[in-house]
Amino acid sequence: MGEMTVLVADDHAPTRAAISAALSGHGFTVCAQCPNAETAIEAAFLLHPDVCLLDIRMPGGGIAAAARIATRLPECAIVMLTVSHDETDFFDSLRVGAAGYLLKDTDPQQLPLLVRAVIDGEGVLSPSLVARLIEEFRERGRRRRVALGSGRGVDLTSREWEVLDLLRQGLSTADIARRLFIAPVTVRTHVAAILRKLRAGSRDEAVQRVADLSHDTPDRFVG
Repeated sequence: MGEMTVLVADDHAPTRAAISAALSGHGFTVCAQCPNAETAIEAAFLLHPDVCLLDIRMPGGGIAAAARIATRLPECAIVMLTVSHDETDFFDSLRVGAAGYLLKDTDPQQLPLLVRAVIDGEGVLSPSLVARLIEEFRERGRRRRVALGSGRGVDLTSREWEVLDLLRQGLSTADIARRLFIAPVTVRTHVAAILRKLRAGSRDEAVQRVADLSHDTPDRFVG
């Protein structure tokens, strides 16, 4: 089998260069390097690469580019590149036709093997993301629902409930991180999710909102 052609799209020029260098000379020829979704789509339609490596967060959106390319070139293997552990991005990528989902800090020596696996029809996912997705599915089975009125309800994961309970106790981000043995940035991620789900503008408002509901009708909380 001859060399496979690869399109690399990322708005960060050093990242494009590093990925291209990791693949070149290992059974791949980089046929295009693109800084945004629009140029990636145009180049893919023109060059018909065997595989496209697309940055999720590049201007124009990598997922949107993947959808366009997959529709027009179904034989092209699509791999998403990301710095995000967000499972929403992962599932959205799968829905539009991506067969690989790799973190940008993937070992460059492993990249040719992983891309080759995608071309051979295998689904490829960075190992650290596998653990994250397993945890997400576990959490889905342990969620509790909060009714917020007018028939609307939201689900909080068991971890979000733990964080919310510690917020009610007045603990800081650092204190919560120590108590739950997680990183402060992870605490902030959970807090952001809590605020979004409860439509609260601050931590205090989220705590007060749940307190008001519990004083109102206890059966608003559904296990």
